[in-house]
Amino acid sequence: MTEAIDGIQYVGVGERRIGHIEGIAPGAEYRRRIPLQRAKLHRDNQRGISWLADEDGAEVADAIVLHGGYEDDEDHWTWVRYTGASPDADKYEVNGVKKLLRSQSWAYRDNAALMRSYERGHPIRVIRGWEGDSRYSPIDCYRYDGLYEITEARAAVSRSPAPDGTPVKICQVDLERLPDEFQDPTSIEGRISNLLERQKGLLQEELEPVGSEIEEGTEEEAQQGEKFPETRSAQVQRLVRDAAVTRNVKALYDGECQVCGLRLLGPDGKPYSEGAHIRPLGKPHRGPDVEPNVLCLCPNCHVRLDIGAIVVDDDWSIIVRAAVLGGNVRPKLKRHRKHKIHLDYVRYHRKRWHGELDLSDE
Repeated sequence: MTEAIDGIQYVGVGERRIGHIEGIAPGAEYRRRIPLQRAKLHRDNQRGISWLADEDGAEVADAIVLHGGYEDDEDHWTWVRYTGASPDADKYEVNGVKKLLRSQSWAYRDNAALMRSYERGHPIRVIRGWEGDSRYSPIDCYRYDGLYEITEARAAVSRSPAPDGTPVKICQVDLERLPDEFQDPTSIEGRISNLLERQKGLLQEELEPVGSEIEEGTEEEAQQGEKFPETRSAQVQRLVRDAAVTRNVKALYDGECQVCGLRLLGPDGKPYSEGAHIRPLGKPHRGPDVEPNVLCLCPNCHVRLDIGAIVVDDDWSIIVRAAVLGGNVRPKLKRHRKHKIHLDYVRYHRKRWHGELDLSDE
């Protein structure tokens, strides 16, 4: 089955279910809520909590949206503190901040589904919108960011009382992002991963000397050969996430380097640029793969950023720490109005190369 979503053809988009949706990997982005709903990632085009019927018919939560929620919400990428739902009549806003007129209840349909998923250990799909935490929000769209587990559910008291001064109790859950190895590749990615694995095995057979002795490892490991299934899956998954995140950033600048202004064109006339993460991905830095942490750079400036030859100050001035002949840079980093680069990542990068970070606990 092929379905067009936001102008992109998705093969084998599956039915709504608990966990990943077939054919959709973390990092997939959707212009608005209707395409998100059609992709089966969320049941509703307005509400934050999505639910479906479990095997026994009980309603359980399968997804939440982080998009300018209540004032008690917190987003730290790897963990989220999320406030439950209330009828529309119980909500009001002050200066764009959502508040509640009265206390929430775990008996409310959406909240009850969230509690059942906690009790049953069901994973939750987390979707971020552009009005969420500025450190992790996508550019004017919604992004599926993978599976999280609910680690705690509690009744808490909101920061703001009701207009009459009465304390407002809220339904609150904490969620933690599942490790990368549980952010399963889709079936398409899985086939690519298996192909890479088979190619690795064939190459290993060709390079293995006849009658050679193995100095390290067990006999069992020698018989199995060298395999890296987790690494292969992670590489395929990273390609999918990068394709969505960096594509958004590079499109804003039409391939122009934010540091030096160079715009490379290929023989086909299309611009070539690279998406560079300010706070690096993976250990020990654990930077998130999100638009506020990505720059559009030419290959040279990408390398210069990665080796600390350039850093960016809080006023967006570019500081050259190691000059390169012919490698002139702008006085300040070019920024598109829609590209909300976050200073947290810029400061992390600067402290890293100034030797001000302790990465022993990262």
